[in-house]
Amino acid sequence: MEARKIMLVDDEPITNMINKRMLQHQNPAHEILDFTDPEKASKELSGIAPDIIFLDINMPVMNGWQFLEAMERQQLLYPVIMLTSSTSQTDKERSKQHSNIKKFQSKPLRIEDLPTLFDGI
Repeated sequence: MEARKIMLVDDEPITNMINKRMLQHQNPAHEILDFTDPEKASKELSGIAPDIIFLDINMPVMNGWQFLEAMERQQLLYPVIMLTSSTSQTDKERSKQHSNIKKFQSKPLRIEDLPTLFDGI
């Protein structure tokens, strides 16, 4: 598997830490940047130019949908995996309206998810 520049955006630091460790275990060459503040992540997007973004939906101040809207306003369409605890069918359907959302993945990310996580991305 090729090394990627990965951006993790989740307001829970422990979630970012666990996901970062699992992704580094999958490929130690991955460059992983984690953010608990989606507004800060949004402002730094163009300078980072990630290969993929793991994005939570339910976050305070700026939720995942607002983050995606900010990306679109900046005309930045990096691939996104929605990694969320949301089981809402509405959220799943809404994710289909964004061409850059490649997967809707339930939390927690599991080790058995890793082999196929980047398929098609």
